[in-house]
Amino acid sequence: MSRSHRPAGRVAMVSEHASPLAELGGPDAGGQNVYVAQLAGQLARRGHEVVVYTRRDDPGLPERVVTDDGVQVVHVPAGPPAPIPKDELLPYMREFGAWLGRRWEAEPPDVVHAHFWMSGMAAVAGARAPGVPVVQTYHALGTVKKRYQGAADTSPPERIAIETAVGRECAGIIATCEDELAELEAMGLSRRKVHVVPCGVDPERFAPVAGARRAASAPRRLLTVGRLVPRKGFDRAIRALARVPDAELLVAGGPEPALLGAEPEAERLWAIAEDCGVADRVTLLGGVSRARMPRLMSGADLVLSVPRYEPFGIVPVEAMACCAPVLATAVGGQLDTVVDGVTGVLVPSDDDYDLGGTIRDLLDDPVRLGRYGAAGRRRVLAQYTWDRVADAVTRVYGAVSAVPSLSGVAR
Repeated sequence: MSRSHRPAGRVAMVSEHASPLAELGGPDAGGQNVYVAQLAGQLARRGHEVVVYTRRDDPGLPERVVTDDGVQVVHVPAGPPAPIPKDELLPYMREFGAWLGRRWEAEPPDVVHAHFWMSGMAAVAGARAPGVPVVQTYHALGTVKKRYQGAADTSPPERIAIETAVGRECAGIIATCEDELAELEAMGLSRRKVHVVPCGVDPERFAPVAGARRAASAPRRLLTVGRLVPRKGFDRAIRALARVPDAELLVAGGPEPALLGAEPEAERLWAIAEDCGVADRVTLLGGVSRARMPRLMSGADLVLSVPRYEPFGIVPVEAMACCAPVLATAVGGQLDTVVDGVTGVLVPSDDDYDLGGTIRDLLDDPVRLGRYGAAGRRRVLAQYTWDRVADAVTRVYGAVSAVPSLSGVAR
């Protein structure tokens, strides 16, 4: 291959449980899958050779899949080829890392970007012999999860120690928000190797959809989106609805609608809606495809993002891109993305906060909501496009790699 036709750089991404090919909405399929898919695609379109390594969880999967953007997705044999909850994958990471080491000694990439702590464990093991620099994005930290979930935390007990060891050995760390930077410093990791780069959104896909809004005479529509897990705070949104007459709540997330009846969290939410007397105004939509999400967000009077903690939180950014006003809890990355009083409202994450009263006041002021929506779209275009994210990430790659084209200037 002539020099002029060589890829700009060889980027290996490791995402052990979050495949960029996965359908979203399951317990372990959410923002990380989107981040990996979008960033990988953006880098590939710039001419980089991008390979994403994810664990084989189905015996029928091919070894390698090439996406429409030219990203190669490689299914790594590590553990049984079957779905396994991410918190049970640790015993297979040594096998994952050894497989990567054999591959990279034969064909070393220029830089490795690991996503999530177990991916980091496998990546630094695989990159050690060939001497390839590793950049780590945690997406979520064990210290934060332990703080908020306590005894309910299902992470392996070794998680925090491994996260710290990975942070010390890797060449660079990408934090997705300022709150995460503070957590990393508290873990004893060097501030000098940490770079804050947010997640992004495709503003052409996530954009206001004409005709999505309903007539003014229709009930006000609230929307909340995310994986169907307790920490997302859907129960808080349902309880708040009791204080918001003439409004309906749509909950988007989880398995396809036909399978919601077997989903424990869906059963819990239905029971809460019954207890609060709002079951006739709550609709669990189940999983909603990304193709349908912009219309759904554009049709909402207010998007609620009320998790008890949130490492970054892509939902508020996607909603803002659709000109939807946002009410979000003041946690994690939402402190960075939602500007209180400008693009939406930040509220405490405490269960005793009067969430319903705040929602009611916002719905009573449509002019204010319209102003928030327009400002949110402007903020996304200025700071949260995948093009900007890819620029920043490649600058991090260039800081740890000797390959000039990984500095962010190659397109």
